[in-house]
Amino acid sequence: MDKLLYVAMSGAKETLASQAANNENLANLNTTGFKASLAAFQTRSVTGPGFASRAYATTSTVGWNNTAGEQQTTGNPMDVAIQGSGFIAVQDMGGKEAYTRNGDLHVDPSGQLLTSSGTPVLSESGPIALPPSTSVTIGADGTVSVVPLGQPPNSVASVGRIKLINPPSGTLQRGSDGLYRTADGTPAESDANVQLSSGVLEASNVSVSGCLVNMIELARRFEVQIKALHTAEEDGQASAKLLQSS
Repeated sequence: MDKLLYVAMSGAKETLASQAANNENLANLNTTGFKASLAAFQTRSVTGPGFASRAYATTSTVGWNNTAGEQQTTGNPMDVAIQGSGFIAVQDMGGKEAYTRNGDLHVDPSGQLLTSSGTPVLSESGPIALPPSTSVTIGADGTVSVVPLGQPPNSVASVGRIKLINPPSGTLQRGSDGLYRTADGTPAESDANVQLSSGVLEASNVSVSGCLVNMIELARRFEVQIKALHTAEEDGQASAKLLQSS
């Protein structure tokens, strides 16, 4: 009886966790450059003295969907999208280097180049700061150029180059803030082959229909596991009555 209870209980608990991951994907449907999380169920044996006769269910995110999101033309020269694989280097809340696909950039009143979430964009030498200017352009290689305020249109000055990286697959981990970091915490090397397109943004690669289908499937799975718990309870009560009557 306890086998049924343990499997159903752990299955229901992990189904709720998987539903939370699915809901997070839906919540980031309109987040620029977001990659959908992938979750998977596993069966594990309960360790300890005696025979390995008990098992429980676990679920965990096993990475993310690396498929590129649809590129949406905006016409804004401050909007950039990575072509193919790669990431933009930014500075996280702790002052350390992290990475993102979010190319929705803007300049704050102090002149810092930021993403839409407020994280400073990095060059090889640190956060990029822009002087007062009449226009800003971002080249395919990440070079940020401006026309200084009060200067003629042909007075273009380079103020920095966005650090672009493309580390081997599996070497990055995504944090709870949505930013990616190397597994060992060391900054990744720049990659000159990573290219940007200006005037476009990469949309989230979350599939609405896939998330909704998964939500229904997980809800039904949870119902089955709760029914199994009730069945175990009823069987236990029936067994107790039989023992009392004997």
